[in-house]
Amino acid sequence: MFARNERHESKNCPFCSDKHTKKNGRKLGKQQYQCLACRRQFLGGKRLNNQTLWTEYTQGKQTYQQLADKYHCSLKTIQRRLDKVSIEYQVKRPKTANIIMDTTYFGRTFGLMVFMDNTTKTVLYYAIVSHETNSAYKQGIDHLASLGVDIQSITCDGRRGLRTLFTCTPCQMCQFHQIQIVTRYLTRRPKNIASIELRQLALNIIQLDKTAFIKRLDHWYLTHEAYLSERSTNEDTGRTWYTHKRLRSAYRSLRTNSNWLFTYREYEHLDIPNTTNFLEGLFSELKRQLHSHHGLNEYRKLRFIKDFLLSKSLK
Repeated sequence: MFARNERHESKNCPFCSDKHTKKNGRKLGKQQYQCLACRRQFLGGKRLNNQTLWTEYTQGKQTYQQLADKYHCSLKTIQRRLDKVSIEYQVKRPKTANIIMDTTYFGRTFGLMVFMDNTTKTVLYYAIVSHETNSAYKQGIDHLASLGVDIQSITCDGRRGLRTLFTCTPCQMCQFHQIQIVTRYLTRRPKNIASIELRQLALNIIQLDKTAFIKRLDHWYLTHEAYLSERSTNEDTGRTWYTHKRLRSAYRSLRTNSNWLFTYREYEHLDIPNTTNFLEGLFSELKRQLHSHHGLNEYRKLRFIKDFLLSKSLK
């Protein structure tokens, strides 16, 4: 009897690794086998591979249900196998780095803070934060410094008070964020001449250096000083306020940030990026891929984010 069954041996048992197996009917269109040693049954054909499933899930944008249908198994089996995939965030950190740092949100209290090297495009460090704070940025920079990374420059979105934390490191405010700040105050299509000219000056910031920019900003202020000083009065209470408060705020923003909008020109040898656009693009791609996997709990979402950042850093 045993010799006859040897003709049907074709698979090693996945449970006990014994070579003595026999065919035992078909299930879900696949050949079923039985191990003669441990007596357990298993399906033949292509076995599920956890790493292959993970690649299809993350890079192929396959959902749990799509993978379950493809491999003829339950959704719980797919989830269990994906949860077993080990992800270790290990990247080669350069000796010197021009850091781009920013934060994106996936909910009100779920934020991803990323520190990327502009030269190698490697995510050197990331942190999950509930709120974007200056202290969290400071901790991230200090952590990289403790790992032996020499921070040559920092490019950020210009949070208030952030540049005062890094007085010994050249800091560049993202010029695109500055343009967005001005647009938020003046809108994309301002009506009065002063607002139109100020927004146009902001849009041309990339073509100017610090001296030329401040010169044009001073000229704009002298031209429209009277208009900026106009005040409105409440006839009942006598209370007064500046009539063009949003225009004044846009001007004050440009004036205050002018000292660190052109750091990349002052240190041209360091090749400092003048925007955080590359990091913004990374965030957009991450959110597009996560969009295919609605309803992930925080643990699984963290694993997805970790693998995404690792895959981009190893390219």
